Amino acid sequence: MSNDNRISAVLSAEDASQIIEALATVRSKLPFLLQLSAQERQELSKMGDKSVGFDDKCKIYMESNPEFLPGYLAIEEIKKDRELRSQMMRFFADLISLSESVDDTLMIVSSEVWSADLGYYNTVREAARRGRPGAQSVYADLQQRFPGAPPLSQRSSSRKRDTDSGDSGAAAA
Repeated sequence: MSNDNRISAVLSAEDASQIIEALATVRSKLPFLLQLSAQERQELSKMGDKSVGFDDKCKIYMESNPEFLPGYLAIEEIKKDRELRSQMMRFFADLISLSESVDDTLMIVSSEVWSADLGYYNTVREAARRGRPGAQSVYADLQQRFPGAPPLSQRSSSRKRDTDSGDSGAAAA
């Protein structure tokens, strides 16, 4: 457990509300967004960086030689798809970066909270082991998070490390 506190910040309720509203605005501007299943993602044809040049050539040829377009392709729909892709690519990297930063920050903050919880739990467990008033009921309640650990009453009274005491889940969970 580390005492590092990498993030010390407060997000006001007003700011959080405004962020939620801003995200709702972004979603409202993209009403056509879809969600794919893992299988759909796997099955779809992909257009990566290497394919962009090919697409550029196809665009030129589709316009200059439309007689080769298959009957099932509508050139107007292809143009709309290309334009939408181009517009979305303008903000895609920023959204990915924002999402990753939010995810990383949430992971760090959650880790800090969990480390604090485990520190408190270990202190309460030790206080209960020593018979401190009120500690046993707090420990009994918190100990439910680690159902594989034997109750304090079944443990040896000698001091042991968490990994020896059967409560290793508290340190690793």
